[in-house]
Amino acid sequence: MNQQNDETVARRGWARTLGAPGDRIRERWDALSRPAQWGVGVVVFALFALLPVLKPPLITTTATDFGATLAQFAMVALIAIGLNVVVGQTGLLDLGYVGFYAVGAYVVALLTSPASPIWDSGDHGIFSGPWGWLACVPLAIVITGITGVILGSPTLRVRGDYLAIVTLGFGEIVRLLADNLTDVTNGPAGLQGVLFPVVGRSDGHPDGVFANSNNSGVLSYGVWWYWLGLLLVVLVLLMIGNLKRSRVGRSWVAIREDEDAAEIMGVPTFKYKLWAFVIGAGIGGLSGAVYAGQVQYVDPKAFTVINSMLFLCAVVLGGQGNKLGVIVGAFIIVYLPARVQGVQVGDQSLGDYKYLFFGIALVALMIFRPQGLFPARARLITFGRRVYSAVHRVPPPPPGQTRTEEVKA
Repeated sequence: MNQQNDETVARRGWARTLGAPGDRIRERWDALSRPAQWGVGVVVFALFALLPVLKPPLITTTATDFGATLAQFAMVALIAIGLNVVVGQTGLLDLGYVGFYAVGAYVVALLTSPASPIWDSGDHGIFSGPWGWLACVPLAIVITGITGVILGSPTLRVRGDYLAIVTLGFGEIVRLLADNLTDVTNGPAGLQGVLFPVVGRSDGHPDGVFANSNNSGVLSYGVWWYWLGLLLVVLVLLMIGNLKRSRVGRSWVAIREDEDAAEIMGVPTFKYKLWAFVIGAGIGGLSGAVYAGQVQYVDPKAFTVINSMLFLCAVVLGGQGNKLGVIVGAFIIVYLPARVQGVQVGDQSLGDYKYLFFGIALVALMIFRPQGLFPARARLITFGRRVYSAVHRVPPPPPGQTRTEEVKA
């Protein structure tokens, strides 16, 4: 009886340790077979994809278009996943991630906008026509990844607060260059007429379903951009998931937990930190390309340090290191301001107080749940629980002896 009580107390202690909602959901998920996991994932993905079509009355935004809000969420989710590679999985504090986002957006804008100063005529070659945006996306990813190499090579040798200051400066440098290099970026006037995917042309939609002119009906342009963003999120999650289970992902976790110990154990820390920077930068460039095509206008005001802090806020709120948790964080920072936008308090809309609300939420989170809403799995605790259960498992009685006789002996 005493042994059973000890096991019950230990089990309760482990439950308190692993009792977060995210951990309970993860335990149930791990208990499913691989085909069952794929089945549940497909159903959940389909439900999320149908949200802007079904428009559930309790969650639909009133002051803004629900499809456009979800399209913005999908774009920010891409940013959060890329930033999570750098901050959550590798433990590098990056405060200037908006710089990579800006580089990706300006690559698409400079190559496709009619106002781009780098072209002498309206013919942009392969970057013109219905497939111009799609041709720019790989270039945006590659050029942004090269930018990550240029930034990371000299700066990843510093750590902590120093790295945060350097990356913060990088984000501001990119914005100031876009604002002042008028001969290249058109300066504060920005670049309008950025191309987008021209798909689904008809008499009702002569520019396709992704054009801003498709702003009425159930399947507005926001819904199509949301679906495209969801598809990109799934592809990026599959890539990051495979990396996380590889030698690269294990090296990232080792660097995050203790960089000095990882280096002593033979992990080439600089190499894998640079990998994280480049991969995160490439995903940031992809999200910037999506942004440029979605709004069809790029100017420096969209890439301020405030936006960089909001992206970091999504990672911290959702749970650093958890690629699905940061998507929840992205949904919170995009959806909640849009949901309360139509709620008036006096002469002011509640949506204008979003920075105040996020500040309060972060303070509360750091006090009561510093690991985020859906923290990354504590693998060491999970293995420790298995070891504890194995050690305290009651062995079977010897042959010819009952359990009662064993206890008396």
